[in-house]
Amino acid sequence: MYKAIVIGTSFGGLDALKAILPKFMKNFPIPVIVVLHIGEHNNEIFIRQLNEISELTIKEAESGELITAGHVYFAPPNYHLLVEDDYTFSLSTDEKLNFSRPSIDILFESAAWAYRDGLIGVILTGANSDGANGMKMIKSFGGMTVIENPCHAVSPVMPRFALKIAKPEIKLNLDKIADKLIELAYLK
Repeated sequence: MYKAIVIGTSFGGLDALKAILPKFMKNFPIPVIVVLHIGEHNNEIFIRQLNEISELTIKEAESGELITAGHVYFAPPNYHLLVEDDYTFSLSTDEKLNFSRPSIDILFESAAWAYRDGLIGVILTGANSDGANGMKMIKSFGGMTVIENPCHAVSPVMPRFALKIAKPEIKLNLDKIADKLIELAYLK
């Protein structure tokens, strides 16, 4: 049974998330944790936009916060977001990884350690290699890995790196990803 979903995206990512998150109903059984590369810009505006179109509670993750179902958590700007073994968040200002802070790899790797085979990792559109190594770790712990079809992504670079390095189990066009995640979330 899956316990969490982690999503990494960059260029074109907000629109991709707008295509996925509104399809999750209020009783969605597992939390969703997201790194969206937006530089040092504030998350407030797009979190407000997503809350208007989603039944889930969408918020910025806070250090020490318990990760719970029915929520979508975003990494704060300029902080790495990590999942601890007790299913809480911690934040770090360590050096950028893949030119990024927050780093998708750091989120994915820490979540893989915490959730093991109970994790679903998703890479969406993006313009660098961040997330590919983290997705490989998710897969090595027995988690499920999903990428957006690079042929149809706004920016194919991130999904292509994930495809090459992690060899994910599932490759789908954006309009099919939410349905697959819903199906996986309700597997017993």
